[in-house]
Amino acid sequence: MWGALLRRGVGGGGLRCLSSGGPPWSQVVSEAEKIVGYPTSFMSLRCLLSDELSNIAMQVRKLVGTKHPLLDTARGFVYDSRNNLQMRGLVVLLISKAAGPSTADLSFQHDMVSGIYSSQRSLAEITELIHTAFLVHRGIVNIGELKSCDGPLKDMQFGNKMAVLSGDFLLANACTSLAQLQNTKVVELISSAIGDLVQGIYYENSKSSEENCLTDDIGISRWKEQVFLRHSALLAKSCQAAMELAKHSAEIQDMAFQYGKHMSMSHKLHSDLQPFVKETSSDTMAFSLNSAPAILHQEFRGREAWLKQIREAQGKGNIVDYKKLQEAIKAGKGVTSAIDLCRCHGNRALAALERFPPSEARDALANIVYAVTRFP
Repeated sequence: MWGALLRRGVGGGGLRCLSSGGPPWSQVVSEAEKIVGYPTSFMSLRCLLSDELSNIAMQVRKLVGTKHPLLDTARGFVYDSRNNLQMRGLVVLLISKAAGPSTADLSFQHDMVSGIYSSQRSLAEITELIHTAFLVHRGIVNIGELKSCDGPLKDMQFGNKMAVLSGDFLLANACTSLAQLQNTKVVELISSAIGDLVQGIYYENSKSSEENCLTDDIGISRWKEQVFLRHSALLAKSCQAAMELAKHSAEIQDMAFQYGKHMSMSHKLHSDLQPFVKETSSDTMAFSLNSAPAILHQEFRGREAWLKQIREAQGKGNIVDYKKLQEAIKAGKGVTSAIDLCRCHGNRALAALERFPPSEARDALANIVYAVTRFP
């Protein structure tokens, strides 16, 4: 189904097809940061070094030695070897530079630095703040599901308070900066993206809280709808908003939206596939039973056959033998179909880029797609 799209590629606009490969992720990010003018690892530095957040950070230090997930999130801000935390802001800056100034209104060109408007840089920071706020909020633990091995209850309760407080602070700063852009359509776009995030995470949490719910009874179409809400909506609508700030046409705005949507879908699929395609891993990685390869495996095998495989992989205490399930999924069509789907979305992202003029920024956006569609 996706193979035909994969073989067709994106046409004759200078971008190579996915089968040609590309540079590794770290090189892609490093080169892209040079194009936009500064490292996006400092994207939210002004907010993160504010007095208010510094006070919160001092309180978070009290969690050191506990098992609260907020600590893992905080560590990710300091060291993120995949540069995933700042990817969204980087893409917003790149697509802003790739589109350039609109021919409809040249009066704001004096406000451009490295080919990017100051309002677009602010938007990139806003996007990162929103994403970071939701990452922090997702670190809140369900007190009712804690076990004795998770540590003292008071540590988890304190960690939850800090997660709520710091996440709310970041989100409030993002909303304040959003209002300062003074663009009603941009406010509407980003507000709707926040709503999409809330809806997607609410659905995810409501399903995971159901008794004995190990895997959802959904097909890949429904899976893609949910992934769009949780992972793609913010980037897609931020890319569109960046074009609106530069007063680009509705067509260019839609192409920016399509790039953000399909690139982030490829990114999510690439992440879901890692437990199944990594060659150097000696230990089997735990993976979500609602990941793309598992959902596609369920589609091919049937719901009842998949549930039977899960039951057969459960040992004492309902502990899942992920190695056994991994082998079952790899023996079927789930992994190859997920790779095809990842590359299909990659090709659609490249097709959207064809509407932008050739430039270093466009090439960098294409390289991001090549990086998230490369497999061993």
